[in-house]
Amino acid sequence: MRQIVLDTETTGLSTAQGHRIIEIGCLELVNRRITGREFHRFLNPDRDIDEGAERVHGISRASLESEPRFPEVVDEFLEFIAGAELVIHNAEFDVGFLDHELELMHHPRPSIAAHATVLDTLNLAREIHPGQRNSLDALCKRYEVDATKRDVHGALIDSELLARVYLAMTGGQTALNLDEEPATGDFEHAHRDRATSQSSRAGRLDLAVIRANSEETAAHDALLERLRGSGNCLWDGLDRDSGTEKTQRSV
Repeated sequence: MRQIVLDTETTGLSTAQGHRIIEIGCLELVNRRITGREFHRFLNPDRDIDEGAERVHGISRASLESEPRFPEVVDEFLEFIAGAELVIHNAEFDVGFLDHELELMHHPRPSIAAHATVLDTLNLAREIHPGQRNSLDALCKRYEVDATKRDVHGALIDSELLARVYLAMTGGQTALNLDEEPATGDFEHAHRDRATSQSSRAGRLDLAVIRANSEETAAHDALLERLRGSGNCLWDGLDRDSGTEKTQRSV
């Protein structure tokens, strides 16, 4: 399964006020492994950035003057996400801005839904942790994902944090690259599959059977006699050896 963890930074909060995307950060998961493939672009929005937004992500308009505009990177971006499941925290916000950019350039397929499916991890977190804070920062603390390197919000670093949170939240597996053990699905399925695998391997083993010698058997019987002196001995009702012989004793 191919998934793309995605985040954006913008000039403000609302497309209705003409705000634009200034950064897109994506990283790829394949079968719940972070592959190392990324898509990351800063974009020239051709407009000012709200002061509140700049305080959050630390990106100034001046720093974006030489960056490409969205139409210049759209083909590469859509190719990167094509056919994948997008994993986005508060997807309504990011998808709304991406759809807006596609509409502004009159793209023939002006909806992200036409290129990929979307999983909103905010909705998922609310289902798993109802009534609790479910911001990305809160989830990082809850799942012990180290976010100390993030001084300000950034699309690529937030995508990496979200990927780790998502893997932890949906199965406890946070494999970081192809050299690590992949997760097999949710927590219950992973443990069930592991137990089945172990049971199957055990069934194929040719195990040696070491029986007690006469001294060990005598010591065992002596212990049982002491136990019988204090009441019923549960051992007397158990199957012996292969289970076809049951010893019944009365005390």
